[in-house]
Amino acid sequence: MTGGFHGRLPFFVYGTLRPGRHNHARFLRGRTVAEVPARLPGAVLYEGPGYPYAVEGAAGEVRGELITVAPAVYDKVLASLDALEGHRPGDPRNLYERVVCEVTVEGGGTVRGWVYVAAERLARRLRAEGRRVPGGDWMG
Repeated sequence: MTGGFHGRLPFFVYGTLRPGRHNHARFLRGRTVAEVPARLPGAVLYEGPGYPYAVEGAAGEVRGELITVAPAVYDKVLASLDALEGHRPGDPRNLYERVVCEVTVEGGGTVRGWVYVAAERLARRLRAEGRRVPGGDWMG
């Protein structure tokens, strides 16, 4: 998984942005062209205060959806999601970092997409003392 500029990629969502959750309704409903069940390999999901954190670099997988945003609203949605997740490029106070990942979509195949993962400072703490979400699926 890497950071940097990668264009208008879809988003892998695993928490409050998933279909049926409150932030999906606020930020994504009516602004997507596809929502496909998917998995993020090589990551572990941890409980957070009210929302989960995916942590990179571990044996496991996180379950969620790969969301493709409509081109006409992509830039606005990206800015809104960065604000929601408190992601500011290069800011050491970030709780989440937006990185590019390889996501496995339902039915097979992989797709590159954006995912908000725990920033390294928080990820270290979660690895040491966090509570894993069973099965990597926050919704169940």
